[in-house]
Amino acid sequence: MLTHFDAEGRAHMVDVSGKATTSRVATAIGAVRMAPETLALVTENRAAKGDVLGVARLAGIMGAKKTADLIPLCHPLPITKVALELVPDPGLPGIRVSATVKTTGQTGVEMEALTAVSVACLTIYDMLKAAEKTMEIQGIKVTLKDGGKSGRFEATP
Repeated sequence: MLTHFDAEGRAHMVDVSGKATTSRVATAIGAVRMAPETLALVTENRAAKGDVLGVARLAGIMGAKKTADLIPLCHPLPITKVALELVPDPGLPGIRVSATVKTTGQTGVEMEALTAVSVACLTIYDMLKAAEKTMEIQGIKVTLKDGGKSGRFEATP
C-alpha cells in the first residue's frame, strides 16, 4: 500500500500522529569509486580543497538535518544522533561511506541516513572533481532500520 497518496490518488504527507513514539535508528551506505591516484590525494592529505573526509563528514551531518527540506513528503524529525564513517578502500578503489541516524519519534530516519550518505558522497565528488571527473557514486542503500511498528530490517550482504 502506498501511504503517500490519498483516496483520490493525490500526494499527501502521511499523518503519523497516531503512531507510538519509539527509539528509531537507520543506517545507509554508499561509495565513491575513483582512480587510485585520486584516492592517494585523499589518504595523503594532498587534495587542493583540503580535508576531503572531514568536510564530507560535516556535509553528511548537515544533509541529514535538512532532509525534510529536500524530500517533499518527509516529516521534520528531532534527530538525536548522526554519525558518518568515511573509509578509504584501495580495493574499490575509493571511499566507502556509512551513516547512522537516530531519533525518538513517530516515524523512521531511513531518509535522513540516505541523505547523509548522498550528501557526503556528493561532497567527496565536488572536492575531487578537479583531479578526476570520472568518479562514480554507487551503491547507496539502507542496510539497517529499527524501531516502530514494522520492527527491524537488516539488508543481506
